[in-house]
Amino acid sequence: MTRAALDFGLGHQLKPDQTLNEQTKRKAQPVDAKPDQNDLSSLRWAVILAGGDGKRLLPLTRKISGDDRPKQFCSVLDGGTLLDQTRHRVRRMVSPRRTLVVVTRTHERFYADQVTSLHSLSLLVQPYNRGTTPAIIYSLLRIRQLDPDAVAAFFPSDHYFADDEGLIAPVNSAFETAESGSRQVALLGITPNHPEVQYGWVEPGAPLLNHASTFHVSRFWEKPSLEIASILMARGCLWNSFVMIARVDSFLSLIRRALPALVCSFETVQPAFFTGAEREALLDFYSGIPESNFSEEVLSTQSSELAVLPAGNLGWSDLGDTARVLSVLKRKGVQPEWGVDLSGRAAWAS
Repeated sequence: MTRAALDFGLGHQLKPDQTLNEQTKRKAQPVDAKPDQNDLSSLRWAVILAGGDGKRLLPLTRKISGDDRPKQFCSVLDGGTLLDQTRHRVRRMVSPRRTLVVVTRTHERFYADQVTSLHSLSLLVQPYNRGTTPAIIYSLLRIRQLDPDAVAAFFPSDHYFADDEGLIAPVNSAFETAESGSRQVALLGITPNHPEVQYGWVEPGAPLLNHASTFHVSRFWEKPSLEIASILMARGCLWNSFVMIARVDSFLSLIRRALPALVCSFETVQPAFFTGAEREALLDFYSGIPESNFSEEVLSTQSSELAVLPAGNLGWSDLGDTARVLSVLKRKGVQPEWGVDLSGRAAWAS
């Protein structure tokens, strides 16, 4: 199925009332064939990763929502949920018609009312959360089937950018680099303001040929010690934002080098995509695979295939724990009703 199949009513392979990937059990809605004003490039796709369990932040999300919903489906900051905010951010760079959201079926009660505006093809439902690598492979194979020449950008659904406007230029630059023929997977690098030990770090090398603002990666460091993080910061290394852009075939080649058996076995499921057999095929497949962390098992082992584009600081945080959430809220000058910590003190108490 080609890009035209999505833009012009899904071609002849899918019936209008066919259930796809069970999604939210809604019928596929017709797609307007008129070009979207946001279609800056018909090759550009976005994937929002929203399948994680958010276990580290559960004490806070329970306080906010009264249930065990993962943080991406919770109004952690002022405004909408983190998923809502990510979708709003991404639509400024990629058409919503070519934006996929990857979720996990066990979270359906938390996300169902947040994805009603999505076309059914845009919601990819994993039967289980098996980490970031399977979610990324699944979305890449789906995009490849729709658009073999696509360039894809991945965005975590639970991160915060104070400067959404400032994110647009580096993402567009990374898209342009991939569209010009670069085979590297480009990471958006964040300028650090402290030696964080819970982030991945990227050490820039020489500039890419004909792309002076993008650099080869000398080494990728996943969650270094405080001593090493301090050295990396002094050396001019960058935090990995986990915003990644590359051609779909470049992503798949990268993962195949690191985890060939996983990619090969996932491709055996591909014939079931866009058919009524997809849900059962995915269930069988996911039942037999272990969890896989993309940063640890792919990025950390394949640094020679990576590039990094420095994006400045952008007020970025991955909101991985309560302290980071409270720090962001304090910077924003927001004190929500739930703004007390677990010991009952004011959230802003030192």
